[in-house]
Amino acid sequence: MTQTINTSPAQPAGSPASEIVRVALGTRSYDIVIGADLLAQAGHYIAPLLPRPKTVIITDTNVGETHLKTLQTALDGAGIEHASLLVPAGEASKNFAQLEKICDWLLEQKIEREDCIIALGGGVIGDLTGFAAAILRRGTRFLQIPTTLLAQVDSSIGGKTAVNASLGKNLIGAFHQPDFVLADMDVLKTLPPRELRAGYAEIVKYGALGDRAFFDWLETNGQKVMALDTKSVAHAVAQSCRAKAAIVARDEREAGERALLNLGHTFGHAFEKLTGYGEALLHGEAVAYGMVLAFAFSAHRGECDPQDATRLQAHLAACGLPASMAQVGNGAFDAQALIEAMGQDKKVKAGKMRFILARGLGDTYIAEDVTPEALLPFLIAQGARA
Repeated sequence: MTQTINTSPAQPAGSPASEIVRVALGTRSYDIVIGADLLAQAGHYIAPLLPRPKTVIITDTNVGETHLKTLQTALDGAGIEHASLLVPAGEASKNFAQLEKICDWLLEQKIEREDCIIALGGGVIGDLTGFAAAILRRGTRFLQIPTTLLAQVDSSIGGKTAVNASLGKNLIGAFHQPDFVLADMDVLKTLPPRELRAGYAEIVKYGALGDRAFFDWLETNGQKVMALDTKSVAHAVAQSCRAKAAIVARDEREAGERALLNLGHTFGHAFEKLTGYGEALLHGEAVAYGMVLAFAFSAHRGECDPQDATRLQAHLAACGLPASMAQVGNGAFDAQALIEAMGQDKKVKAGKMRFILARGLGDTYIAEDVTPEALLPFLIAQGARA
């Protein structure tokens, strides 16, 4: 007998979920459920996704201490057998060694292709688990329970999975969509303020790249979002998820429009590489300053109103995010080294760098005419060493 797996689980009666955002990808469509106190109800959401009442959880050492027990209890309540693997917390775990350990453990757990692996954590865990799911037995299923603001609004959605390489960030990976995303607003209360600010940078990105009205709203309500005001953070997360879901539905594999979601990333990834992918510079912090540079460079090229670039920089600075090179790492960067790092960006095409630049707030485009010769004096003017 063939068993049908429900890829759109029903919402439990009395659930406090505030919104469900659909990622429309035909037979691979899935829901993002956004609300409060959802982790404790995870078993009700996950059970319909499983071909048998068995799953595994991959998380990190920090999230494991804080949220793993709640998820395990929820699975127990739904009669779901489970096992858990903890990996070291931090960006340094996004490597082949950890990927191999995860794959070996999944095989030891006798995970089958139709089973569903749970990623409980931030972007590192989502990327590692998703990539393992993409390659294990040539493709297994997984779902995302993002525990950081950045993961809830960005990395858990859209199916990008990867590990870092010595030459750059996220250069080795696969597109592999999750079956479901459960975004619990309450887990954000355990995040350090710095992690919240880093996640907020990705929210600002959606306003800056394609929704000026949302950016205007963030200028007024951003502090409420970072203070985790219930209505404000739920609106910001849902709006961000809707924006990303719409773009992913139109361009799943980044053949065109989806590249806009990399606003700030080409600059930002270069700074991450030169600071060693560690605590010196969080991904969201790198994206924040990357957006500042993208808008400043657009204004430098005469394509963007300098006032828009100033507004973006001022808002990010007011939210405690890096808005100048002096605030990034130790503030000392070689301009040529930054350009070489950008040359390994995923968006490089036919050997040419591609940047996401702006005509104004809410109006961005893919630029394929940026040369190292143009970047060098700009980066020096921003504070890099000649």
